[in-house]
Amino acid sequence: MQRFAELLDSLAFQPARNAKLRLITTYLAATPDPDRGYALAALTGTLDLPNAKPALLREFGVQRLGETLFTLSYDYVGDLAETLSLIWDAYVDPDGEAAGSRAGHNRPPPSLGEVVDRLRLTSKRETPQLIERWLDELDATGRWALIKLVTGALRVGVSARLAKQAAADLGSVSIDDVEEVWHGLKPPYKSLFDWLTKGAPRPAVSGTTAVFRPLMLANPLDEAELPTFDPLAYRAEWKWDGIRVQLAAGGEQRRIFTRGGDDATAAFPDIVEAMEFDAVLDGELLVAHPSSGTLAIAPFNDLQQRLNRKTITPKILRDFPAHVRLYDALFLGGEDLRALNFDERRARLESWFGERPRGPFDLSPLIGFATWDELTALRAGARAAEIEGLMLKRADSAYVAGRPKGPWFKWKRAALTADCVLMYAQRGHGKRSSYYSDYTFGCWRGEELVPVGKAYSGFTDEELLRLDKWVRDHTTNRFGPVREVEPGLVLEIAFDAVQRSTRHKSGVAMRFPRVHRIRWDKPHAEADRLDALTRLLPVN
Repeated sequence: MQRFAELLDSLAFQPARNAKLRLITTYLAATPDPDRGYALAALTGTLDLPNAKPALLREFGVQRLGETLFTLSYDYVGDLAETLSLIWDAYVDPDGEAAGSRAGHNRPPPSLGEVVDRLRLTSKRETPQLIERWLDELDATGRWALIKLVTGALRVGVSARLAKQAAADLGSVSIDDVEEVWHGLKPPYKSLFDWLTKGAPRPAVSGTTAVFRPLMLANPLDEAELPTFDPLAYRAEWKWDGIRVQLAAGGEQRRIFTRGGDDATAAFPDIVEAMEFDAVLDGELLVAHPSSGTLAIAPFNDLQQRLNRKTITPKILRDFPAHVRLYDALFLGGEDLRALNFDERRARLESWFGERPRGPFDLSPLIGFATWDELTALRAGARAAEIEGLMLKRADSAYVAGRPKGPWFKWKRAALTADCVLMYAQRGHGKRSSYYSDYTFGCWRGEELVPVGKAYSGFTDEELLRLDKWVRDHTTNRFGPVREVEPGLVLEIAFDAVQRSTRHKSGVAMRFPRVHRIRWDKPHAEADRLDALTRLLPVN
């Protein structure tokens, strides 16, 4: 555990990607099984320790410092793991009359494998005592790492892709080879490391097994480059406003995966019931209603009613029927089609689809065009049709995992912007835990400001310093980690769309908001009014 703590500590203070990669690869090479497998699982977000919740750990802090002092400490530090690791040895008498420190011990700290195995075998009732004992045995850095491990919130600037790249580098193989087998394996990934370091065969994943295959992703289109492309070499289709999914079915297994490989099967029983095929398909998950012999695609807000629900009721299934619009085929009947070009895969998909009725599935239609000007004119109608934009795919492109440069482009509709007034600010996480970097903003409804969204990106580190100082200088009220500020600062917010929201007092919420500009020069009274946003709501 101590070695894992040292890795996390080094990663947190290392901004360079290649240096982070070397740190992880070195750790994986020097650490035995199963510790390195559990470390890789933690870095990639696949380690599940269900009995250790942040609320439990917060209670530890309250027990040591009392509610008020711990809340103030947590607010000042901004990170639960760091706060607890620093105050763990401190004791404050409940009456505030005495302070002291914990007694010493001579037990060795636990290994990473011991932590994971014991937490999985320990009951929810016994988990607090177990974690408390480990926190006693570890130093401040070890405690910090343990808390991050058990809560799943590492926040050390390492993506799952980077961690997998480190594993690939360890075995001198392609990351695509690692991605190909990844979702058929489970922590601590012994068969993976046997292949990477001991010359064992690559873990086998059957073509008909319902496991996730890495998706092919598109790059944003630079419109200045468009005239240099041959329109005859590309195929175009709409970029639908849903959730990218992969349908994988074979034998008795049926799975729905998100673009990141998360299993969403349980949330969509209506789709699973219709997956009577042996195939791995790429598509867009939508909510769609039959309308006069056609399908009416519902707004994204309707799809959100199906997400993150523990129980799917008959009413939910009836009011928000799920539908998948198919883009591509990776496997059909156990045959791997990914090496074929797009036109060949499309022809095979169309042939397969036409064999019999497919229920809540249809094909994303290709858009005919001869020139880029013609396609540009079609794209202009995307917002009115509630479509995100266009996809451009080379006719000769194989289906390649990741985001290769050149074969596929996404040409999204232009962002909307609105001038909003900063209302609340909250501390961030990770390297931003000491700064007020999460901003809630609103628009005017009469003489009242009402919130319409929250953003935490779109500004530089230098701008963050100035924003943080402004928040501290203009605070009018505090609610735990949140500060209310006086009206005065205008943020120009870029966003993709507006949708109705019962969570916001305004009744609306921006979709994908981010700070576009900080309008230090603009009087807050001249910010946009709510009417400007409500006019952008979908007609239906």
